Amino acid sequence: MSPIYQQIRAAMLAGKPIAITYQGYRREVCPHVIGMKNGREQVLTFQYGGGSSSGLPPNGQWRCIPIGGIGSVEVLSAGWRTGANHNQTQTCVDQIDVELWVEMDGKPYVKRA
Repeated sequence: MSPIYQQIRAAMLAGKPIAITYQGYRREVCPHVIGMKNGREQVLTFQYGGGSSSGLPPNGQWRCIPIGGIGSVEVLSAGWRTGANHNQTQTCVDQIDVELWVEMDGKPYVKRA
């Protein structure tokens, strides 16, 4: 596991959102699934703040991000956020290492690790 992967994984296990730098933008995200896809480290996140070349809808957006492209990780103290359609099957990660789920109270818990 790369150091960036380990930082994201630790934040997930603590139920914390993170800020990452990716493609020149600072992005505030809540990572929901981390693992491998076709031999690459990847993370499925819900981006709720920061920038993006394609813009960010007011309610946030799901993003599949290759971890190799992430420049830095900062753990945030903000509350957890998720998208309304979290129940849809994800295709970002096919070998899941850690997956978080969100209960009715909005707090994340580890579904798989």
